Amino acid sequence: METQTSPKDEVAEVAELELEAVIGFNGHVPTGLKCHPDQEHLVYPLGCTILIQALNTQEQNFLHGHGNNVSCVTISKSGVYIASGQVTFMGFKADIILWHYKKRELIARLSLHKGKIEALAFSPNDLYLVSLGGPDDGSVVVWSIAKRDAICGSPAAGLNVGNATTVIFSKCCDEMFVTAGNGTIRVWELDLPNRKIWPTECQTGQMKRIVMSISMADDDSFFYVGTTTGDILKMSPRTKLLADTGPAKDRFSLGVSAIRCLKMGGLLVGSGAGLLVFCKSPSYKPIKKIQLQGGITSITLRGEGHQFFVGTEESHIYRVNFTDFKETLITTCHFEAVEDIVFPFGTAELFATCAKKDIRVWHTLSNRELLRITVPNMTCRGIDFMRDGKSIISAWDDGKIRAFAPETGRLMYVINNAHRIGVTAIATTSDCKRVISGGGEGEVRVWQIGHQTRKLEEALKEHKSSVSCIRVTKSNEQCVTASTDGTCIIWDLVRLRRNQMILANTLFQCVCYHPEEFQIITSGTDRKIAYWEVFDGSVIRELDGSLSGAINGMDITVEGVHFVTGGNDHLVKVWDYSEGEVTHVGVGHSGNITRIRISPGNQYIVSVSADGAILRWKYPFPS
Repeated sequence: METQTSPKDEVAEVAELELEAVIGFNGHVPTGLKCHPDQEHLVYPLGCTILIQALNTQEQNFLHGHGNNVSCVTISKSGVYIASGQVTFMGFKADIILWHYKKRELIARLSLHKGKIEALAFSPNDLYLVSLGGPDDGSVVVWSIAKRDAICGSPAAGLNVGNATTVIFSKCCDEMFVTAGNGTIRVWELDLPNRKIWPTECQTGQMKRIVMSISMADDDSFFYVGTTTGDILKMSPRTKLLADTGPAKDRFSLGVSAIRCLKMGGLLVGSGAGLLVFCKSPSYKPIKKIQLQGGITSITLRGEGHQFFVGTEESHIYRVNFTDFKETLITTCHFEAVEDIVFPFGTAELFATCAKKDIRVWHTLSNRELLRITVPNMTCRGIDFMRDGKSIISAWDDGKIRAFAPETGRLMYVINNAHRIGVTAIATTSDCKRVISGGGEGEVRVWQIGHQTRKLEEALKEHKSSVSCIRVTKSNEQCVTASTDGTCIIWDLVRLRRNQMILANTLFQCVCYHPEEFQIITSGTDRKIAYWEVFDGSVIRELDGSLSGAINGMDITVEGVHFVTGGNDHLVKVWDYSEGEVTHVGVGHSGNITRIRISPGNQYIVSVSADGAILRWKYPFPS
């Protein structure tokens, strides 16, 4: 097992890049979306980070401290504390972090569980925190908030049942909580003088259920559990008996994945099929309902629940007013790995990204999604804006090149069978007359684009493996293609033949022309950044681009003074071109960075990653 260096170790004397905004929300974390009791902020996880997003302004704060993906988040009733848990490698300790909400800082790290923190809950008066370990751990632990230390622990479930996956505290008393999971529902009492917790198994008779979600009534009279079978059990914490169950027919498709008791009576229920319902015991028939996109994983109330927020697996966050029960989409983001990012020529107001089946256009300053273009069951590998701004050209793994109108998303044209093993890279010329594409089989193809016609001008067959990046010179007379076969080729676009070939023992992932176009810089899996002479293909210098992991994306300023890189070490780095030294480092990504761009006008750096996140950084030098 290699020793894990923290990202900060290797960047001791380098300035930190300022993170301006994040577009991202991990909708797969159960009850991961929380509305803070101050009713002004949403708190939610993205990778290793926890975001605090102001509801009325664009302001974001970030809680950095986890070394791996956040698996659960909870906020104390008073709003003073946030607690979050993470996953880690098998057999390693998984941390719980206790945060001070107002100060936005880490108070304590609580380490006992192994592998994963499954769920967390605060007691009503901020005295205790209860935590549930994941499947490899299986224990439940009660922590003292004041002492920041464990009081006691116990195996969460009995011997002949599955794992417990959810936990909820009593609303009134600091000494009672409930855990539930696969075939187990237990009410626990904390015996503080003896530092013990005592479980009582709840009796559900013949019913065997796997619990997905749980919610406690405000007066502790009942708690409700939602099951994978799509029904709801109402239990009494006092008698530990089943009060009622429903609905009898028309159960919730794909399970009751989120459930919330309302003060005025009744339940909000979210299903794995994206159905949001208001219903009441004992019939549990829908009184109000709406259909949302993606399985519902969180329902969180603002205040008493006159308004509430819903998070789904497709990383949508909705705001719903209870009275009219209509949804408003307030946050969207990618929920798959982002493959590419590109700015239109000469403007930093918008940018486009692509991930799996969709291309999205974003408004830079407000982080708002302006347009979504979806092609079902296909993956978009790369995008570029035509210089005139009239089309977005995209590369797809079904071997087609598709062009869309950037305002409406209307499909303008398709080039069928552009490449045999999918189109893997794409670039356009500044006169808008040509598109250059690269494929999984290694061919580079030059297409002539007319008003009504698309014609293959030449297929250049030199690369032996997929083309990862294409860059065209300003004069449109040359282009360079980087490939995973360990070569970069500089092509003459006038005579349509190879000018120069560069060889290295690496899988090239990215390449850039220096603006004066007599040098190129490349990088890839060998973690080296290499400068090459365009004229004869000789190497000028090599830098160590990263201590761990491939470099997947790079971009250079129009002046050529600085360039940026990002890769599998999750760090964004700004380099001085002539010195070959790192000037700034950005820590914030939790996934591998796939691509990175400097905005026209050098205001921002935008980096995208494999966990679906888009991060916008302040460009560190005066433009």
